[in-house]
Amino acid sequence: MRILFVSPTDAHGASLCCKLKGERNHVKWFIKDKNKDIRKILEGVVEKIDDLDKGVSWVGKEGLIVFDDVGMGKVQDELRNEGYSVVGGCKLGDKLEKDRQYGQKIFSFVGMNVSPSTTFYDIKEGIDFLKSNPGPWVIKQSGDSNKTLNYVSKFKDNRDLISLLENYKCSYYTNKNCSQFDLQKRIKGVEISIARYFNGKNWVGPIEISFEYKDFFNGGVGPKTDEMGTLMWYSNDEKNKVYSETLSKLKEYLARINFRGDIAINCIVNRRGVFPLEATARFGYPATQLQMEIHNSSWAEFLKAVADGKNFNLGWKKGFGIVVLVAAPPFPYYRNMFTSFSPKGLMIYFKDNFKIGDQKHIHLEEVARKRTGEYYICANSGYIMHVSGVGKTIKEARKKVYSIIEKVVIPKKYYRTDIGLKFIKEDRKKLKEWGYL
Repeated sequence: MRILFVSPTDAHGASLCCKLKGERNHVKWFIKDKNKDIRKILEGVVEKIDDLDKGVSWVGKEGLIVFDDVGMGKVQDELRNEGYSVVGGCKLGDKLEKDRQYGQKIFSFVGMNVSPSTTFYDIKEGIDFLKSNPGPWVIKQSGDSNKTLNYVSKFKDNRDLISLLENYKCSYYTNKNCSQFDLQKRIKGVEISIARYFNGKNWVGPIEISFEYKDFFNGGVGPKTDEMGTLMWYSNDEKNKVYSETLSKLKEYLARINFRGDIAINCIVNRRGVFPLEATARFGYPATQLQMEIHNSSWAEFLKAVADGKNFNLGWKKGFGIVVLVAAPPFPYYRNMFTSFSPKGLMIYFKDNFKIGDQKHIHLEEVARKRTGEYYICANSGYIMHVSGVGKTIKEARKKVYSIIEKVVIPKKYYRTDIGLKFIKEDRKKLKEWGYL
């Protein structure tokens, strides 16, 4: 099959692009981002093109076009209207994710519980709001802003969050770099993500249940990141309480906007109910990397069915999946910040006990390949690779993943070693007690 892979920015879908090529499809990759380092990702592995229109002409209406991120939803809608097979999202899907207030309005309209939240464009207005509205509150960035700026206040008077905003006013939100941010009332409970693929008409495949580990260090310590790792499993139970009270209620809306792709809702659950926080209306990362581990079916055939509005009998592994990010400095502080260290050019080595079968568990990110076959880091952020594994138990999945990570040598690499443990020690018991599992 001819597949045109499109990355609006950052090229986070590199491993999915590589997977589609590995299934012996003819893949060409268009990266909109003009950053030379980003455009080097998977150099020597996947064929790149510089002209989207030529790529569309090449793939034709019998092929498949995959958009790996938000930002080009309008283009996706236009291509579908012209008769092309397109998967990844749509214009209003982009808005559902990037405009938090719009997302909350849609959640409320379809009957979900929502937590109070407000958008601000001025630091002082945000601070004044926090002083007069007891919390604790959570600051979240909208659009493409760096997730390391997110923070959860620990006090009802919001003193720590106010101090943080004062710091951002001096160090990040300058006159030349001003971004909107949201303040959302904090809800205590267990954070859980519920996701599923949608083909423009109906759901396709099982329900994806996952737990994201976003804090930088073990035990939930340190700044927020895009994600350090995830625990996931699949389920066919449409009566699942979290699913029925959130994602399932979006079916009519998704059909109305002709959404075709994977969509997730991140929630907080407690004794009082399920509260949606935000939507991810695209391929999630590292959720997609972990799905590559869980799926038995062809990705090209599956995504083509989703793009064409057809059903698909997806084959998948039962059990638990774990995925872990392997990074290096300056991650996660790589956007809009100066650093004296760049991992660019560092080689990636594999120990003697690294087996050919281990390769399928590794998902390369900002990595390229030399003509001699050696892999090296080609960009500055330190976002290097994900490693995934599935087991009958979480313990078994963890053992598989961390044994492979130990076989990979990258100078100054780091990663969390506790992915999945919080669910085992705390969350599972609470969720069962509250009736969610």
